[in-house]
Amino acid sequence: MATLYVENVPDALYRALREHARRNRKSMAAEVLSLLEENIPTASEIKKRQKLVKALAEARSSPPSNSGPFASAEQMIREDRER
Repeated sequence: MATLYVENVPDALYRALREHARRNRKSMAAEVLSLLEENIPTASEIKKRQKLVKALAEARSSPPSNSGPFASAEQMIREDRER
């Protein structure tokens, strides 16, 4: 596992990070690692996201398999007019 050292962190940012870690009951290193994991996607995560976006696009482009147990909006409007 790689090691990362960060220098010249602004004081205000360091204090905010320290407070964030304290609220989450984590060490500074654990908090930084957690924030990086949440906000920096890996190559495999990017591939998963692309696959999901493609699947969603395909689902949107295909017509629904059935209209379900409910009448269409047009049918309901026609029924209302006939009353």
